[in-house]
Amino acid sequence: MTIKSLLPLIAATFICGGSVLVEARQPKPPKAVVKPTVSQPTQPKWKLFTAPDGRFTILMPGSPNRNTEYQKTYMGEINLETFVAQPPKQQVAYVVAYNDFPYSYGQMADPQAVLNNARDIALKTTRSHLINQRNIRSSNNHPGKEIEYINSGGKITKSRMYVAEGRLYQVMAITTKKQQKTLAKTITGYLNSFHVVLRK
Repeated sequence: MTIKSLLPLIAATFICGGSVLVEARQPKPPKAVVKPTVSQPTQPKWKLFTAPDGRFTILMPGSPNRNTEYQKTYMGEINLETFVAQPPKQQVAYVVAYNDFPYSYGQMADPQAVLNNARDIALKTTRSHLINQRNIRSSNNHPGKEIEYINSGGKITKSRMYVAEGRLYQVMAITTKKQQKTLAKTITGYLNSFHVVLRK
């Protein structure tokens, strides 16, 4: 699946905190091929992905598709970078999105207020119900929040958000209830693998 075909699945909303919202749809099944034996689904090859600017690393199932958008906000123009990987034959999307705040806003903003605002925007825009949330820290001690929510279509999103060095990161896994049960350990491993690389 190319990034162009995936773009309609991504809705980005920037109001205060700068929250990206992504909804994964089930890919169309390939045309049936009659085979004499039953084959197992192909497991994706997970590998370490480093952001083009070198400021984060994460394990991804293959090479993610990248999308760049520019959004006008009351803080000025914000650049949104999104990286999406969708393994074949699985109803799941692995997403990392980030936006940099203008310098003055990034220096003044309270990280917890930014995280709470991003959570509220995500729930409101996707019309989702919050399942649970907790405050967390990145591996190098940046403030963060983990939230899990479900929308009216039954899609479950588990997201970890971090505010680090003037940037809001959002690391998400979006899937169905059925896939969420079978991929729970994989999703946790994916979220745990995210690492902010400090600027020198």
